[in-house]
Amino acid sequence: MPGLIDRHVEFVGALRAAGLPVSMAESLDATRAMATVDLTNREQLRAGYAAALVKRPAHRAAFDRLFDLWWPSATGDGTTYDADGEADEELTDVQPEDLDALRDMLRDALRDALLSGDDEAIRRLARQAVSGLGRADTQPGRQSWFTYRVLRALSPETLLASLLEAVLQGEERGGLAEKVARQMLTERIRQFEEAVEAEVRRRLAEDRGVEQISKTAVKPLIEQVDFLRASRDEIAELRRKVFPLARRLATRLTAKRRLGRAGRLDVRRTVRASLSSGGVPLTTIHKPHRPHKPELVVLCDVSGSVAAFAHFTVLLAFALREQFAKVRVFAFVDTCDEVTRFFEHGDDVVDALARLSKEAEVVWFDGHSDYGHSFEVFAQKWPDAITPKTSLLILGDARNNYRAQSLPALRSIVRHARHAFWLNPEPMQYWGSGDSAARAYGDILPMIECRNAGQLQEFVEGILPV
Repeated sequence: MPGLIDRHVEFVGALRAAGLPVSMAESLDATRAMATVDLTNREQLRAGYAAALVKRPAHRAAFDRLFDLWWPSATGDGTTYDADGEADEELTDVQPEDLDALRDMLRDALRDALLSGDDEAIRRLARQAVSGLGRADTQPGRQSWFTYRVLRALSPETLLASLLEAVLQGEERGGLAEKVARQMLTERIRQFEEAVEAEVRRRLAEDRGVEQISKTAVKPLIEQVDFLRASRDEIAELRRKVFPLARRLATRLTAKRRLGRAGRLDVRRTVRASLSSGGVPLTTIHKPHRPHKPELVVLCDVSGSVAAFAHFTVLLAFALREQFAKVRVFAFVDTCDEVTRFFEHGDDVVDALARLSKEAEVVWFDGHSDYGHSFEVFAQKWPDAITPKTSLLILGDARNNYRAQSLPALRSIVRHARHAFWLNPEPMQYWGSGDSAARAYGDILPMIECRNAGQLQEFVEGILPV
């Protein structure tokens, strides 16, 4: 039992290292779940762990990948465990010395498994394929395992045409039936590829240690992906997170306006009420609280180095436009231009951002970031943009290319705003290095590290004023 508890503690630690929020209470709940399930049935164990530890659907993929590493379905080449917990052996011990013969045998078996759709057969075939084709000697006396060797040898995607022919069996091609069959077979091929990847990770974990492999086996959670390093698919997923975030903030704003503190003290009515108690103001009377809709001004750097980050924050600002009396957006590279006009007619925000990058007059001299000149132009051309009702957000990495910082202009802008914050997508340890003016600007207004959606959410829920 001590070994099982140690394994549990290490597994929970790996989940936390991957970014999953697992509390001590939830860890204890998982141990209680372990006492009620059949430990030889992996799927029962997986379900018990997931119920206790996984809070968000987006975290399930990372959980499953780590679970498969820390609680593997097989050991070495031989022993596997089925859903009933019974030990099973590899499908076959045949290992032809001729790799071509082995490849042909596995391709035939793969074709049959894909046609039948047997999930367990696909997983066992993946184990066989990795055992026979995925091993390579990387150093004298040391071997490793590679996914690409298996997939290159079997080329499962090249089986699609023959699989379609077998499934349709003379039916008319090009119609709905072919579309459904193609989608089904593509999904099964993807399932086989994922099974091969999982088997390679398991073999590597046995050879090198599960702790080492678990550090690289899990992709960063989407809320931990840096805006400036996100792939195209990650950018699309991050965009989908912006609008739910805006809705949560809208709910928070409404609640705080409804439950806010009372208005200012009404001295005249309080004194009049105190006459009944001999002039002692036992009860204070306040004027009705009149909540206001704040105004929002966003001033963002849209130069190439931080354009992706600026786009996400502009998306957030316009998802919130119904909660503010006014939303105005200004963009700059080495000069400033108001770009609110691109969003005023209810157009798609992504299309509006594309127009912004093409039509906005944000380049004055050489197209390199010039925060100082941009602040001066903003203060001169739009002096009425910032009022005592305005919340100001400045977005950018403060990389000024060693140009004038124009601190007085920024100080004047911030002084007229009700609240002002600077969101910086660069790691804090780089602030002030090289051409970064982050430290100097940070002396004028709060500068907050905002590299990913998680930090943006923390800012929205905990810092953005109402």
